Amino acid sequence: MSSWYWWMILGMAMVTYIPRAIPLTFLEGRELPEAVQSVLRNIPYAVLGALIFPAVFFIQENIWFGVVGAAAAFVIAIAGANVMIVVLGSIAVLAIFSGFF
Repeated sequence: MSSWYWWMILGMAMVTYIPRAIPLTFLEGRELPEAVQSVLRNIPYAVLGALIFPAVFFIQENIWFGVVGAAAAFVIAIAGANVMIVVLGSIAVLAIFSGFF
């Protein structure tokens, strides 16, 4: 491996480590305001939505396949089912839907 790869790996390690180490160092032992905590609690859901939403429309050539699957998953999740039931339910709905189209 050439030295260029080692420098690239070292750079990626630093870019990953620094954003995690700075808050840990400066916020250790401090309590964040409730408004900041509520925003930070919702970041994983927002990122997950941003990653999944575009894929809904590009999952297959038929755009309705993704829309129906997302709608089924949304309805099942709103009903209060756990994640495994949501996934299996949307797969079942899409299996039925693909039989018609």
